Amino acid sequence: MEHKEKILRLLETNSKLEAREIAIMLGLKEAEVQASIENFEQQRIICGYHTLVNWDKTDDQDVSAIIELKVNPQRGQGFDRIADKIYQFPEVEAMYLMSGGFDFMVELKKAPMKEIANFVSSRLSIIEEVQATATHIILKKYKDHGTIFEKDQKDHRMVITP
Repeated sequence: MEHKEKILRLLETNSKLEAREIAIMLGLKEAEVQASIENFEQQRIICGYHTLVNWDKTDDQDVSAIIELKVNPQRGQGFDRIADKIYQFPEVEAMYLMSGGFDFMVELKKAPMKEIANFVSSRLSIIEEVQATATHIILKKYKDHGTIFEKDQKDHRMVITP
């Protein structure tokens, strides 16, 4: 694997790593790593840095939702024009074109259940190209972006006595 891919993989795992730390880990010069990171940002290979929060450990009562959308793309315009309409909504956290029974998967920002229902019924469902929606409320996150949220702290090893 080329060192640029290794830099990206390390940053994807932990965006708090500094160029100096990455250079030590990969046996590179700090200036080379810093230049690579800046180049990735300019080319939009690195599109942003985020903090992953385990909201279940807070008092937050909002919920997360994933919505599957089946759409009817217009001739000559494909899925991109419809996606552009949808991902512009501030409630949309992420959006993906996918294969299978639905065309898009939309992840919404955390919000009260009533706001999610209102968004689906009054904003998404009224888009002409949207044929069907399926809304899924996330009940618990076990793993997100490679991070396991709940680790079993118990030691399951058997005790051996003489």
